[in-house]
Amino acid sequence: MNLALSTSFFPFHPTGRPWRMQRPAELRIDVDPRAAAADDAALDALHQRLHAPGDRLHGLPAFPLHDPGLRLHVREADGEFYAYVEDLRRGCLAGSTVFNRLVEVGRRADRHLRAPHSRYRPAYQRRGIAGAVYRWALDAGICLMTGARQSPGAHALWHSLARAHESGFAEVRRKQLRYLGSDIAAQDLERLETRMFLLGRGWTLESFRQATQMD
Repeated sequence: MNLALSTSFFPFHPTGRPWRMQRPAELRIDVDPRAAAADDAALDALHQRLHAPGDRLHGLPAFPLHDPGLRLHVREADGEFYAYVEDLRRGCLAGSTVFNRLVEVGRRADRHLRAPHSRYRPAYQRRGIAGAVYRWALDAGICLMTGARQSPGAHALWHSLARAHESGFAEVRRKQLRYLGSDIAAQDLERLETRMFLLGRGWTLESFRQATQMD
């Protein structure tokens, strides 16, 4: 079953049961210590809001992750999904992932695709947290697509996820997707128009191509 994304409905709960959100920005941390400190302060502020009665972030739907000491809080706004990972043991946010809409694609594709971008405190990086959040989204039925550029770490993560989820490559040009296949040459991968995609649960390549009008 393939359901379009909307601002009020997240396609699947990870167990397979649909659920509705009850409540109505983000790259990896920069190496600049001042930028890292700013990100830490922003994450601290978000954590306070998650536990402040009356705040729109209070009482968000929450889900377990691969580590029982971590909890995932999710909200949606303007068709984008925000995932906040809380460290229950230390009482802080480990980081967050935002599943952005892609301005490069057309309206039909926009209903089904999101591009994830993450920022996590240095102490929580390389612990599989971002991968767990991406898998949660894929299990929820969301199809993911890379942005124009990827770090080596993100590239490795996507290929790791592709071992468990159907994937492929597409060219994005003039808001139209053109399928490039499941494997492409290195020089083609380096082009900014080339994007990798991962299919969420319930999707097939055929249904995805039809829904997004991918040539």
